Amino acid sequence: MPINFTDLALSEPLQRALRDRDYTTPSPIQEKTIPYVLEDHDVMGCAQTGTGKTAAFALPILEHLSNRPKKRTPKAPRVLVIAPTRELAIQIHDSFDAYGTYLNHQSTVIFGGVGQNPQVQAIRRGPEVLVATPGRLLDLIGQGHISLRELEFFVIDEADRMLDMGFIHDVKKIIAELPKKRQSLFFSATMPKSIIELAGSILKSPKHVEVTPPATTVEKIRQTVCHVAGEDKRSLLLHSLEQHPEGLALVFTGMKHVANRIAEHLEKSGIPAAAIHGNKSQSARVRALEDFRSGRIRVLVATDIAARGIDVKGVDLVINYDLPNEPDSYVHRIGRTARAGAEGRAISFCDEQSNGLLTQIEKNIRTKVPVDSDQPYHREPRHEERNATPPRGGQGGGRGRNQQRRSGGGGGAQGGGNRRQNGGGGNRRSRPRRRSAST
Repeated sequence: MPINFTDLALSEPLQRALRDRDYTTPSPIQEKTIPYVLEDHDVMGCAQTGTGKTAAFALPILEHLSNRPKKRTPKAPRVLVIAPTRELAIQIHDSFDAYGTYLNHQSTVIFGGVGQNPQVQAIRRGPEVLVATPGRLLDLIGQGHISLRELEFFVIDEADRMLDMGFIHDVKKIIAELPKKRQSLFFSATMPKSIIELAGSILKSPKHVEVTPPATTVEKIRQTVCHVAGEDKRSLLLHSLEQHPEGLALVFTGMKHVANRIAEHLEKSGIPAAAIHGNKSQSARVRALEDFRSGRIRVLVATDIAARGIDVKGVDLVINYDLPNEPDSYVHRIGRTARAGAEGRAISFCDEQSNGLLTQIEKNIRTKVPVDSDQPYHREPRHEERNATPPRGGQGGGRGRNQQRRSGGGGGAQGGGNRRQNGGGGNRRSRPRRRSAST
């Protein structure tokens, strides 16, 4: 029988904050994790983004802080949460503030890419909770602006992405600064050997929580794949957005310059859009996310690393303009829709050089993605394409002398131009069947 938040040992101020947001039933990870944290256990959690894990650690930590009030110490937080991206750090900080609305609670967030002085001033005011990205945290520790001597709770969120982004050495340096007596919580979407070893160096007799394996996540989302020539991907993107005009849309590309070009093309076509990727300034990334959340723009075009941690309500459509090289990334991408049990749709574009990637994705999710052959730019993949080996070293294709950059990465975003049909001459694609937006 499902439980409610009222069944958990959370104080009235936290219950009131949950009621303000119409949160009544905890998600599986919240139901399992919150009691463990309240009972002072370390936790090792395996959960995808969007399963509610921020509340799973923020709520019981705030409960502990409320029950054990202490005078705030400048530069010495009681709680440290580290996250791999600025966007995720900001979201975690916002969650602590939201859940702690009716508590005497103060938190701050620090990240790189912006001036440090406002962050240093905020730390001097003695926030109990500090949310940080690893690089800026180490900088400020090294300058003497932060001390971890008073730390009681340590949280690592999205540990696997820390590893992917090359933060593992920074994380180990941070761990070396921690007091031995603390409660530690460790969350990761996947658990490769390196992550398990890292968790073992941090946690003491942890309780294990695992929810929502990838195959279950994708089953809740209506998925389709569109076989399309690279030169037609940009037109198919406009068609797909016209066919699904309601709600927010998140578009994934393999490369940063493609994201920029697609966003510019959508804007010129009358669809409010913005791009987000690692080359964008912090202020531009924050502004794009705020515009997307508020609905001022309908489409956010993103690369994988920049999109990690994006948790925006109301994303009804995810479009894989470029298929990801890693099958797990497909699950992370489409998981940005169908939040909290809501329905979602994911459309993937598969061009001449991407069939091998599609095969690997379907093996990973253990199901065939239905093909939309009614879309006006449909092309039938040839036999050699269906059996193609996925390219290595990036979506730009392999190293063979006859293999060009995949059209979805460069030319597909620009449109036009001559494109090589994979496999040589013959079997040239006929002109697309044009349909009205209402079909």
